[in-house]
Amino acid sequence: MTQVQSQEQVTTRSASKVGLLAPIVLIVVLALLPLLNVSVPGLLPGPTYTPGTLQLLALAMLMASLALSYHLLLGVAGLLSFGHALYFGAGVYGLGVVLEQWEIPLAPAMLVVFVGCVLLATALGAVSLRVTGIPFAMVTLAFAQAGSVLARRDPGALTGGEEGLSLNTGPVPDFLVSVSNTRNLYWLALVTVIVTYLVVRWVQSSRAGHVAEATRENELRVRVLGMSPYRVKLVIFVAAGSIAGAVGMVYLLLQSSAVPTVVSADFTISLLLMVVLGGVGSRWGAVAGAVIYTLLNQRLSTLASSDFVQGLPEIVQLPLSEPLFILGTLFVLVVLFLPGGIAGTTAALRTRYLNGRKTSEGE
Repeated sequence: MTQVQSQEQVTTRSASKVGLLAPIVLIVVLALLPLLNVSVPGLLPGPTYTPGTLQLLALAMLMASLALSYHLLLGVAGLLSFGHALYFGAGVYGLGVVLEQWEIPLAPAMLVVFVGCVLLATALGAVSLRVTGIPFAMVTLAFAQAGSVLARRDPGALTGGEEGLSLNTGPVPDFLVSVSNTRNLYWLALVTVIVTYLVVRWVQSSRAGHVAEATRENELRVRVLGMSPYRVKLVIFVAAGSIAGAVGMVYLLLQSSAVPTVVSADFTISLLLMVVLGGVGSRWGAVAGAVIYTLLNQRLSTLASSDFVQGLPEIVQLPLSEPLFILGTLFVLVVLFLPGGIAGTTAALRTRYLNGRKTSEGE
């Protein structure tokens, strides 16, 4: 019995070391990718040092950061929002408008926009959280639709309407401008996803995060204990919206333009798909789901316009030429056969492996 316990302790310590080293190794590898010549045919458009590939990987990391912010809403507080893209769009358009109209340096402009995102999330969250469940989802959707209309109609000649708003590169440092500096933007996106992960982890492990999780499970019990679910959910809502706004500002630097689609409800649904694909309630699952979704979305768009698909019979060509159809089918399959997403499936397989190992060692 003692020998079995000691073996379990060794296994636990080894797993802990692997759990600490794996993220560090992954970060180092990702940081070195722009300096390496690594090709993944069919997944990446070219070697990892080329601007096109770095742009795609940076976009995937920013989507991972955004999915982490949505994880705070859905995975921690259990809030199904259809308007989270509004705060991301506020960061994108806010920075674009400030740089265009005021022409102040990048750092002060980002600070001004971040404060604006915090205030926006606080005001709209205070209203939205007066209701729960489906009504909450509908209220957030209404706010998002209002933001989308403002971006598309351009009432004050600020957003560029349907054509969008181009980034004013004058106040932006030279090392973040032009295709030749895509490597620097890639590293900026990497720093963004690391900082976002740490902030989300801190919020989730804080007292507010624990109370939000308890509220998600049993709100009545939280009220009986003398705590305010509304205030806690508002804190989580504001944190998620503020993070989304910050990620939106980095997105503008990467894409060099703001378009109305970043404010749409469809974009929020994409975030929901990322989180569900990765596994609701898991931080690393949200990251994995966002990266996989972004890479698939980009590569499926390329596949849809390829000569191979165009040469197929029409009955096969029509669905394959629509990336959203394929992604929707993938989502249905995940919900049906992998309800825990990537993270849940991985955890189940790991538990099964450890139980089988304990059984074999006990024999």
